[in-house]
Amino acid sequence: MSTKDELQQVEEDLTRLRTENQEVRDQIRDMGATDQVEISAMISQADEQVELIAELERRRDRLIERLEEEGAR
Repeated sequence: MSTKDELQQVEEDLTRLRTENQEVRDQIRDMGATDQVEISAMISQADEQVELIAELERRRDRLIERLEEEGAR
């Protein structure tokens, strides 16, 4: 897989994860005062997604740097 293809895949993953994360947070907001254990689990899931998003953003930045280096050669 080329660097450009890998970057495209990371961008798609980021878009998907951001959308999923927003949907989970919207569900939490719409739930109101219901089962606190379920809400806590959903918040934990959303927080884990945020960590994954940050990791993918760092990977994306490294891929962009690699593309820039390849273009400079």
